[in-house]
Amino acid sequence: MNIHEYQAKQIFAKYGVPTPRGIVANTPDQAVANAEQLGGNIWVVKAQIHAGGRGLGGGVKLAKSLDEVRQLASEILGMTLVTHQTGPEGKLVQKVYIEEGADIKDELYLGVVLDRAKEMPVIMASTEGGMEIEKVAEETPEKIVKVAVDPTIGFQGFHGRELAFGLGLAKEEQGKFIKFAAALYNVYMENDAEMIEINPLIKTGAGDFLALDGKMGFDDSALGRHPDIEDMRDISEEDADEREASQYGLSYVSLDGEIGCMVNGAGLAMGTMDTINYMGGTPANFLDVGGKANAETVAKGFEIILKNPNVKAIFVNIFGGIVRCDRIANGILEATKLVDVHVPVVVRLDGTNAPEAAEILRNANIANVIAAEDLADGAAKAVAAAKGE
Repeated sequence: MNIHEYQAKQIFAKYGVPTPRGIVANTPDQAVANAEQLGGNIWVVKAQIHAGGRGLGGGVKLAKSLDEVRQLASEILGMTLVTHQTGPEGKLVQKVYIEEGADIKDELYLGVVLDRAKEMPVIMASTEGGMEIEKVAEETPEKIVKVAVDPTIGFQGFHGRELAFGLGLAKEEQGKFIKFAAALYNVYMENDAEMIEINPLIKTGAGDFLALDGKMGFDDSALGRHPDIEDMRDISEEDADEREASQYGLSYVSLDGEIGCMVNGAGLAMGTMDTINYMGGTPANFLDVGGKANAETVAKGFEIILKNPNVKAIFVNIFGGIVRCDRIANGILEATKLVDVHVPVVVRLDGTNAPEAAEILRNANIANVIAAEDLADGAAKAVAAAKGE
């Protein structure tokens, strides 16, 4: 689950991670009232969406008067903001964050993410604040300092010093930075975060460090331990199909290809997508029906897949262990009754009750269902079907 910048900064405040003061607004009038409450004569009007690159997309603007706050809030609210992370369809801006201006002497980058290979959190820092960290990693990877933190010992002073030295901070700045990094690590660990990114982390003229931005993503499986964070969920920012799928116990992620995938097990699902790519096709989605699939959930899976107008074929790849193949076969039959399955469906069923499943599909005599012997055969047939061969 992801949250907005203003919500991330509310969490930061609880842990002593310094940020500029700001207040969220839903209307231009609220934006002006927030600016008056904050005081000063410079404010930043920031679009609140679950994506990076807002500044480059025109979603972050500087205002030097209350009239400009109103004008900019009016322009940003309701706009469809397109960034490198939203895709060409963009995201509708429904909130803006009015933040006090800051004295920016330098811009840095600081983030915490789980390194699955090291099996521990890694803190990343860079002098290239304000830039896309992916671009920095690609073009100048030597400018990214990475420090792994063993959670059994937690963040220690030597971790902070390694980061500070890597950034080239002056001796008098290191203490404040280490305190900042330690607090951010605590935010990450105590809230079951998957990712925290501050870009930019600014150094002020007074030598203080402030989180000028804030992005956070959380482990969905841990939200039960954090009802306050779960309450921050903004479903309007989430993909509608992904949200609907989750209500039926389906793990679904929309992609850009033309072959719909229905698989049981995340590993097999990723292997299926890789094999489709290897055979010259492109997957239209990730869909894991899980171990409790039944006719209803399979039918719902077909319905969600077929909402995508780019889908030209569907590959059902089930290895029956916990989930029985005959359940999937009955789900395919149910789907043909409830949904207009107007594209070829390639089916590979193996494992528990596979012979019974094959018999069910044979007796159904569905014209556009194509049997496959194994993963490679199924992927090849799905690619051919999508190409009309």
